[in-house]
Amino acid sequence: MAIEAKRTPDTYFESLPDFDYGPNYVEDLQGYESLRIHYVDEGPKEANHVFLCLHGQPSWSYLYRKMIPVFLEAGGRVLAPDWLGFGRSDKPVDDAVYTYDFHRNMLLRFVERLDLQNITLVCQDWGGILGLSVPMESPKRFKRLIVMNTAIPQGRSLGEGFAAWKAFAATQPDMDVGGLMQRSMPALSDAEAAAFSAPFPDMSYKAGVRRFPDMVMIEPDMQGVETSKRAAEWWATDWQGESFMAVGLADPVLGGPVMDALRSNIRGCPQPMLIEEAGHFVQEWGEPVARAALKAFGDIQ
Repeated sequence: MAIEAKRTPDTYFESLPDFDYGPNYVEDLQGYESLRIHYVDEGPKEANHVFLCLHGQPSWSYLYRKMIPVFLEAGGRVLAPDWLGFGRSDKPVDDAVYTYDFHRNMLLRFVERLDLQNITLVCQDWGGILGLSVPMESPKRFKRLIVMNTAIPQGRSLGEGFAAWKAFAATQPDMDVGGLMQRSMPALSDAEAAAFSAPFPDMSYKAGVRRFPDMVMIEPDMQGVETSKRAAEWWATDWQGESFMAVGLADPVLGGPVMDALRSNIRGCPQPMLIEEAGHFVQEWGEPVARAALKAFGDIQ
């Protein structure tokens, strides 16, 4: 049965600051045949490293505009999909469509459909909550990890910061996405804030924005808990790749303590790059983060 969804007109994505990448779409993904999924795809198809950049809520692939050029400069291929409900991807209108498994399975099918190999997983927020559960299913595809403020929720509280964010989000059914991003990052220009708002012409496009905070697995019976427990075990015992962690210490939601716990769960993860002034959206400090990661990996001097 087709899922009723909205599609943001292309005109809303004209003149995006520092983001002149052409759109790419998958329109017949298995299990999602009625929905169009957008992704950025830049760099040589035969690149040695494929950087799979996963955004969170309420952002979209535009969040990676400061990291993509660094990865391309190093010769990589960069893919940055938009979750359904965000960015240039279609936006199911029914809040009930948005579940952990719905989005995780989309990502699994997306990686398989494009047959991605030699992946460097780049993730933050929901990009990590979902993305960190995927490598265990296809470990040969994933070689490296760049992880920023996120978690592997396993049915327990993530602390007072997340509880406060969830309570706030529940009062904002028509969340001002650009305003929220600008409050989080005062250096953001009005044009950049407008780019973050662009996917959402009105409240009817914002089911994903509304639902994602409620989907975080902080109760033991929530969908995704068992998958996340398996993922946490895999990262702790089976992960063989290289890792790089960057932490925005000014993040009140998924900051230092949450990231300390995550680092202790990732086998071989070195000391993180700590950014005192960075908040939740660490990608806004993306150029130095990307360069530090590539230097640690030996891709650049």
